[in-house]
Amino acid sequence: MAAVAKPRNDILQGTLALLVLKTLAGGGRMHGYAITAHIQRVSADLLRVEEGSLYPALHRMAQEGWLGAEWGLTEKNRQARFYTITRAGRRQLQLEEESWARLCSGVQRVLGYA
Repeated sequence: MAAVAKPRNDILQGTLALLVLKTLAGGGRMHGYAITAHIQRVSADLLRVEEGSLYPALHRMAQEGWLGAEWGLTEKNRQARFYTITRAGRRQLQLEEESWARLCSGVQRVLGYA
């Protein structure tokens, strides 16, 4: 019996920071749920970010100085922490994008090798 590939939508280790930084660079101030919803929507449901991965990553990125964070009210009038990308975060985004491009190039070379 042939193996059937299960669809996977978990994010490749190390790409979460790239996706979050890119989301905030284009979307401005957002809370965690809005970040995950944006990533899922823009990826046409191919990528899903689990809460258990997102919030520790947001905390880590804020500690690194890549994100600013402040409490505010959501559109449903609930307290939430809102995140913005900082100048250091924009520099990190550029590094993350360059790293991703190198990774894709390397994978493409291996896939194209005959």
